[in-house]
Amino acid sequence: MIHGPTRESETLASIRKLLLGALAVGVIGTIGELILLRHFDKAAQWIPLAALATAVPILIWHASAPSAASVRTVQVLMLAFAVLGVVGVGFHYDGNVEFERELNPNERGWTFLRKTVAGATPVLAPGSMVLLGLVGLAHAYRHPSADGGPSRQETTV
Repeated sequence: MIHGPTRESETLASIRKLLLGALAVGVIGTIGELILLRHFDKAAQWIPLAALATAVPILIWHASAPSAASVRTVQVLMLAFAVLGVVGVGFHYDGNVEFERELNPNERGWTFLRKTVAGATPVLAPGSMVLLGLVGLAHAYRHPSADGGPSRQETTV
């Protein structure tokens, strides 16, 4: 049985690979979903598609030749994913507020909020970008390629 740093290093490497795989599946799945939903009618709707499409070659590059540059690029992109997700929630919410105000101009309070959140546009759907960003950041956290060698986490018991 393997003990100490070797076993922990192998475990962390496996978890890192699983996170990268989950990220790749999430990116491809989200691209497919946005295309199927025709999420490209307005200019702002192209932003998540562009970010996700940008991620594909970056993730391939990082998976095939991890380096400090690829780790940093993944980290920047994942931070962008998180920001875009939060902004997307805001866009969806604002769109629903506008829609509900047109339908029910006198509606206020809890009923209005409930109708807005459950409105025509799924308010929390862009949160999937935040989740993808967090998965990518977890993958890149203290990545051994970030500093050219094994991370402290992978070399300690």
